[in-house]
Amino acid sequence: MTVDDTGSGQGAHPAPDGEPRAAAPSASEETPDPGAKDDKPDDPYRSAGPHQPKDPGLTAALDRTANPGKPDDPDDEKDPLALRLEQLILGADRRYTPFQAARSAGVSMELASRFWRAMGFPDIGQAKALTEADVLALRRLAGLVEAGLLSEAMAVQVARSTGQTTARLAEWQIDSFLEGLTEPPEPGMTRTEVTYPLVELLLPELEEFLIYVWRRQLAAATGRVVQAADDEEMVDRRLAVGFADLVGFTRLTRRMEEEELGELVEAFETTAADLVAAHGGRLIKTLGDEVLFAADDAGIAAEIALRLIETMANDETMPELRVGIAFGTVTTRMGDVFGTTVNLASRLTSIAPRDAVLVDGALAEELTRTGDAPASETEAAALAERAGQDGGEPPSYRFALQPMWQRPVRGLGIVEPWLLTRRG
Repeated sequence: MTVDDTGSGQGAHPAPDGEPRAAAPSASEETPDPGAKDDKPDDPYRSAGPHQPKDPGLTAALDRTANPGKPDDPDDEKDPLALRLEQLILGADRRYTPFQAARSAGVSMELASRFWRAMGFPDIGQAKALTEADVLALRRLAGLVEAGLLSEAMAVQVARSTGQTTARLAEWQIDSFLEGLTEPPEPGMTRTEVTYPLVELLLPELEEFLIYVWRRQLAAATGRVVQAADDEEMVDRRLAVGFADLVGFTRLTRRMEEEELGELVEAFETTAADLVAAHGGRLIKTLGDEVLFAADDAGIAAEIALRLIETMANDETMPELRVGIAFGTVTTRMGDVFGTTVNLASRLTSIAPRDAVLVDGALAEELTRTGDAPASETEAAALAERAGQDGGEPPSYRFALQPMWQRPVRGLGIVEPWLLTRRG
């Protein structure tokens, strides 16, 4: 819910200390009545809130709750469920306009606007729609800046990354979780009658679980960063980055029903996420028919890629898969990865054969250096023969690498991909 930079909605000018100062109203202007009916067509919550429930009663209630300046609407007295749900989830009543919230937090309107927009909330003008928790959030972010723990730009980035992540989580929980659980258990009951007690029971449990998972992920990410060789490597690190892409997905979208397509995408993303996590990689993001993953170790990335191919090939409901992996310096920002290495992995995926893994020369070299793959099959055979003559154990390799034809890749010049397979 982004605040209005003008403070009062019109005629305001910033004071020297950065706080807005409202201009005195002219003789023709009247002080707005807080209870007057708001004729603005824009709903401050509808564009950015969670997915609206399909139940028309609850949808209408949410619409009315999003416009607190309409006390004359008789339906407000009939169905206050949406307001009760908001109070339950937020834990507080609406008390502040954006200007009042910024002033109570000791934050300039300009900075408050930046924080709210970064969190993904829309403009609401000067409606009284904010709570004590909103004031506290502004005060905490500003306090981190004032204490010198974060720069203003970093604080905005914290707000943006948190907002984007939790917005997606909230959308998923409403779309896939809450709607399924609020099916009326008995004939004659409506979804609205089930929603409130269900949310009341689930809210504290989901909140605790969210904090637990976040702390676990934060500990893992911190451990990876502090093990970096130097400060520069904390941001620009050498990683193996891989894309896994479903073959012929565009054709599938034309043949399959929407529900079937949704189930296929969900199964693919779930399987990929589980395999990546189980073998020590990190799922960076999912793109419907494609997933992006990363690993600190080239061998881990190679194992994940082959497991994905093998698992999907054994599932008759899944299309064929192709994977591309590149190894090199990667820039990490807000949980995502960028750079030439990422672009190369994407290009390798687009030219990979069906049910096959292509890797770049840097990853092939890294697998050879760590002993996960031989430099060539000729060398592997020679080493095995020598070990047999000496009575020793031949070297054991996990993977095999086969050079493919060099080819031009758009934006990256000539690339020599390697076909990755499993030995034995």
